Amino acid sequence: MKPVQSSSPPSQQPIELVLITGMSGSGKSVALTALEDLGFYCVDNLPPELLATFIALEQSHRASKVAIAMDVRSADSLPGLPERLARVIDDPEQNIHLRIVFLDTATDILVRRFSETRRRHPLSLKQTDDQHQALTDAIEHERELLAELREQALVIDTGLSRPAELRSQIKDLLGTQHAPLTLVFESFAFKRGVPMDADFVFDVRMLPNPHYEPELKPLTGRDAPVASFLGRQPEVADMQQHITDFLRRWLPPMLNDHRSYVTVAIGCTGGQHRSVYLVEQLAAAFTADWPTRLRHREAAHWPAVPEGAASPAVSGRPATT
Repeated sequence: MKPVQSSSPPSQQPIELVLITGMSGSGKSVALTALEDLGFYCVDNLPPELLATFIALEQSHRASKVAIAMDVRSADSLPGLPERLARVIDDPEQNIHLRIVFLDTATDILVRRFSETRRRHPLSLKQTDDQHQALTDAIEHERELLAELREQALVIDTGLSRPAELRSQIKDLLGTQHAPLTLVFESFAFKRGVPMDADFVFDVRMLPNPHYEPELKPLTGRDAPVASFLGRQPEVADMQQHITDFLRRWLPPMLNDHRSYVTVAIGCTGGQHRSVYLVEQLAAAFTADWPTRLRHREAAHWPAVPEGAASPAVSGRPATT
């Protein structure tokens, strides 16, 4: 996500502006509800051509935290939205910090959500014998219309998130004051797909797998016995060091590129042992220099741990899911 800040001396009440956009059916209403809980004044489906007028009105009311949802319901005005945003931010009379959040997920998940709710997609206007294909075509058209906005945004993949989890994630990412760069470390299972919001993806399936050790199989990478097993493996240490070196080399240029968040996704087969361990270790290593967040995407799928077998988290910090 690329925040934009006016470089001119401010003459207006500063506003923290969050633009929520993304695919229809991806959870934008849930995100707005979470921002309301954080004290944002929220407006759904504001026409892009009213953006400048709306911001001026909120400044006159001395609003400091504003969230706006915009999507393909304003399809005719979307092509000019990036330019409208730039004009508002670059206006020397404004004092605005903008963050754009794009909610996304795979097409097949969106198709299933629309089918389950029997809602019509905003771009699905034609009636055909093949409603599934018509819906798929509408979703792909929507992706094309929103592609430019997506490039400027923090992308959140909501495909495997329950509403409560998405609300928690929004509050975690947007509920604090703006930091120069926040690292989000996420573990995942390749068998459930690569996170769509990842900036970097590392595949660690070639590392020794605790799954095949009977006493370790029901545990996770946050448990001390698994951490001890993986910590003894030279390949694991090498992988951790290579990822660390890569991130330390390339994070400073990304900060210079005005990013607010970088998501580092590490995947193994089940998202339970190897990826979890490495995410915990990397977050602990980087937390002294960068704000960090943890997310174990597959935590809901972890097996119940036998009584007395679990140990404290390796990093000593709870993960956000």
